[in-house]
Amino acid sequence: MMIDHYWIAFIMVVSWLLGVLDASAGDADLQYRACVKNCEETGCVGQRCFPQCKFSMEGVSIDVPWYMREPLYLQWKQWDCQSDCRYYCMLDREKEREAFGHGPVKYHGKWPFKRVYGIQEPVSVAFSALNLAIHFHGWLSFFILLYYKLPLNKDKKAYYEYASLWHIYGFLSMNSWFWSAVFHSRDVDLTEKLDYSSVVALLGYSLILAILRIFNVRNEAARVMVAAPLLAFVTTHIMYLNFYKLDYGWNMKVCVVMAVAQLLLWVIWGGVSRHPSRQKLWVVVVGGGLAMLLEIYDFPPYKGFLDAHALWHATTIPLTYIWWSFIRDDAEFLTANLLKKAK
Repeated sequence: MMIDHYWIAFIMVVSWLLGVLDASAGDADLQYRACVKNCEETGCVGQRCFPQCKFSMEGVSIDVPWYMREPLYLQWKQWDCQSDCRYYCMLDREKEREAFGHGPVKYHGKWPFKRVYGIQEPVSVAFSALNLAIHFHGWLSFFILLYYKLPLNKDKKAYYEYASLWHIYGFLSMNSWFWSAVFHSRDVDLTEKLDYSSVVALLGYSLILAILRIFNVRNEAARVMVAAPLLAFVTTHIMYLNFYKLDYGWNMKVCVVMAVAQLLLWVIWGGVSRHPSRQKLWVVVVGGGLAMLLEIYDFPPYKGFLDAHALWHATTIPLTYIWWSFIRDDAEFLTANLLKKAK
């Protein structure tokens, strides 16, 4: 009962936080609003003027030569007149607030991050890229173990019956962290939907994989029966987010339920099984649970770069390494058992 109450409270807190995202103190500030309005009319914030403000809000050129346009590496991030006006007005307003001893506030639902080479949240991008690299390393070492170190059957296939499922998991994980890096580089409608969709797909598939592995489902027909309803739900949810409404509160509830379900499954299985690497599983589960606290304890970015979300990305790097180590150990463990039975 205590666990149920804890997660209900967690969902309510997160939903409330998401509900106030659009009512940030920063963009309600009158001085900030006046600065943005003036910038959109003049194309300047103080001594800084932006050539992209010579374009209409639809991106149509207004008699501006090609050499006055933004560099290509900035164009792909879609920094337009409004974005730059908001960004530099935010920086100026934060300097004024700091001079009066006030702390940072959110603008349009986000903390005041400082760009680096046009990248919106550079630290989160770096940690997302590192997570992608660790997943690639983990999947590659898993692949080498299966097909070059462990014995193969007569058909040159791995004895480990969950190999293909973990290959798909590796692809979905790398895909998710790729879009996380893109989204933190530039938060626009498209990158946001791709990031959210990839996370939902990964969580849904991970839940399916957890059920199949924990309950040792080997029969293909049984696997389809388990996976089909969950795949249908996840696919419907992704289509809902992309083509109907990007409902942050509902999406958070779906993601939390899927994440908690698989965490509880792994925890229970780790407690009752005699798996030789169950300690690694416990480290990942407990570490992942503690890391989620960073998503609740939100604080402004240190020096405009390092915030709670970025730190959460950092904590998943060592946990990912340990997780793939557990997967490799599981492959060795089940392969050895199958070969013993074959003898």
